[in-house]
Amino acid sequence: MSTKGKIGVTTENIFPVIKKFLYSDHEIFLRELVANAVDATQKMKALAASGDFTGELGELAVRIELDEKKKTLKVIDNGIGMTSEEVDKYINQIAFSSAGEFLEKYKDQLSSIIGHFGLGFYSAFMVADKVTIETLSWKDGAKAVKWSCDGSPEYEMTECKKSDRGTVITLYIADDEKEYAEKKRIEGLLGKYCKFMPVPVIFGKEQEWKDGKYVDTDKDNVINKVEPLWTRKPADLKDEDYNEFYRALYPMGEEPLFHIHLNVDYPFNLTGILYFPKIKNNVEISRNKIQLYCNQMFVTDSVDNIVPDFLTLLHGVIDSPDIPLNVSRSYLQSDSNVKKISTYITKKVADRLEEIFRNERQQLEEKWDNLKLFIEYGMLSDEKFCDRAMKFCLLKNTENKYFSIEDYRKAIEGGQTDKDKKVVFLYATDVESQYSFIEAAKNKGYDVLLMDCQLDSHFVNLLESKVENARFARVDSDSIDNLVPKEDKIRPEMSEMEQEDLSVIFQSVLPKENQYFVQADNLGASAAPILITQSEFMRRYREMSAMGGGMNFYGEMPAMYNITVNMENPLVARIMEAKAADVAPAQVIPDAASDASEEVKKTVSDAKAAAAAAHKSELEAFAGDNAILKQITDLALLANGMLKGKDLSDFIARSARVVEDAYLK
Repeated sequence: MSTKGKIGVTTENIFPVIKKFLYSDHEIFLRELVANAVDATQKMKALAASGDFTGELGELAVRIELDEKKKTLKVIDNGIGMTSEEVDKYINQIAFSSAGEFLEKYKDQLSSIIGHFGLGFYSAFMVADKVTIETLSWKDGAKAVKWSCDGSPEYEMTECKKSDRGTVITLYIADDEKEYAEKKRIEGLLGKYCKFMPVPVIFGKEQEWKDGKYVDTDKDNVINKVEPLWTRKPADLKDEDYNEFYRALYPMGEEPLFHIHLNVDYPFNLTGILYFPKIKNNVEISRNKIQLYCNQMFVTDSVDNIVPDFLTLLHGVIDSPDIPLNVSRSYLQSDSNVKKISTYITKKVADRLEEIFRNERQQLEEKWDNLKLFIEYGMLSDEKFCDRAMKFCLLKNTENKYFSIEDYRKAIEGGQTDKDKKVVFLYATDVESQYSFIEAAKNKGYDVLLMDCQLDSHFVNLLESKVENARFARVDSDSIDNLVPKEDKIRPEMSEMEQEDLSVIFQSVLPKENQYFVQADNLGASAAPILITQSEFMRRYREMSAMGGGMNFYGEMPAMYNITVNMENPLVARIMEAKAADVAPAQVIPDAASDASEEVKKTVSDAKAAAAAAHKSELEAFAGDNAILKQITDLALLANGMLKGKDLSDFIARSARVVEDAYLK
């Protein structure tokens, strides 16, 4: 007996929409069909476990058969099958899924039904222009049924000859989707979506190399592991098991640092294994390495709406039937289960890191350089994680010693507390380029941290907000005495005019592309004549701007440098003596009387401007002719990596002449 009819949809034109746009990626059809076949097989196991079915189960597996010539693809299972009534209910009436109904009845025997989707079967029509179903129910007295549809709302259902329980779905691949009739393409899809399905998935035969080519053997090619590592008990596993699983997931990846085994069944279901990879100074490169599964069926490797942003740097697997699939991002973001799962994973990561800190401190220190980017990113982006991480976050100094934040504070507060009772955390970003500044700090008995991570400009800001009565200062941002001031400093006594003359002299021999603030200070006779630094505030916020920290205003400003002139240095004293001898003091022109005419006031103003310009010209001429001034300035620029091009060439030539004068004349 043959039955014809129309698929039960609400409107005549919805079926083509489902056919073409059910999923954005057409390849998903195979996942859905295999998932349905696995569900049917799992349901059969549940029936047997409950005693509802007492017959022979036979081989419980899902087979995929491809005929490249005929362009047909078959998904075959020996699960529960369907009666004609069930076909009519679940196939002819779109979006009725039997999974929910079955789960309710057998919830005590089975917890791993994948199919919550209802529309999954119809994904077949994205790649096929005809689909048939041949099915025989496990129920006594059931008759085999064949259903066929050509992609229109019209279907045909007839009785057929089928002796074995289960379902065969045959796809007749459309001409414009012929890639899905190729063996390598199907192998790739099965490897991507089905490699951990809980029921054996078989595709062809295993092959061996024989007579110069690969040939089929008699052994079925099972493409999946039905009991992946995350489904097993941690107590039964060793570190090598976890490392081997990591290599299977990421064959080209380096060995991970640590792992976390997730296993929770209340208030949601979640299993998985997460790994801490070796993270280089590039946040983006390691993203999208967490694979999301639903009851061992691969869903996606984009979990940015399920776990906090910083956790997307981890690698591994998360498996949860409680994460809603095939829904919008906005829905995911608001779903209560997703929020609970996100919170749980964050807590487990923090728990694991704290455990390592307490029990495996040496390991943590050895691996910290590959871990710190992840920790800092987490602390910067997640407040709750930050609060936890303050306990186990490590700081490394320039001697390659590691400290917790609290331990480091205790270690330095005796010597590095300034006159305002603030503990000064000194840090360097490059040991080589900042060597002289680091040594100056060490000579004072101070310790210097190494903060060379790409996030450290932001991280330093965070630490300043978290560590009480403390501030952070880069070791090259000022003289060491100014970085950790112990008392109010006595600065050189200079008039405003003398300070202005000093500024003009040094500004005239400095590179023009930057801005400078020249100030006089007493640094000691043995200290360098000139110190070039960048203000901690300006430099830090410029770096944060470069990292995209919302400080664009600072990023657009020209570089500003502080030029500290050491008035106690003999060379500076020599320059100032020469200046006093060669350059007359600026002409002092009295102000015009308050009741003078506008013409007189302008004449006086013009005279003052002319006198100032003439004096400035004399100072610049003096500076240009003073070899000592140019040499000590270039030395300071060279020490900061700021001497380039012609200025560098001139410095080398001038230095050669100095050597000649000293040793050959």
